Amino acid sequence: MKKNKRYKKEKGITLIALVITIVILLILASVSIAMLTGESRNTNTSRKSK
Repeated sequence: MKKNKRYKKEKGITLIALVITIVILLILASVSIAMLTGESRNTNTSRKSK
């Protein structure tokens, strides 16, 4: 007799989903920090040209 192997359904977050989430959060954080400190490329070039 063959036994039916039942695989457990994965619950929770997979490693790939966790890494993607962390990367997206880091990108958003770096953009917001750059905007708050005024260190974007456009503002630096416009300040130099004035």
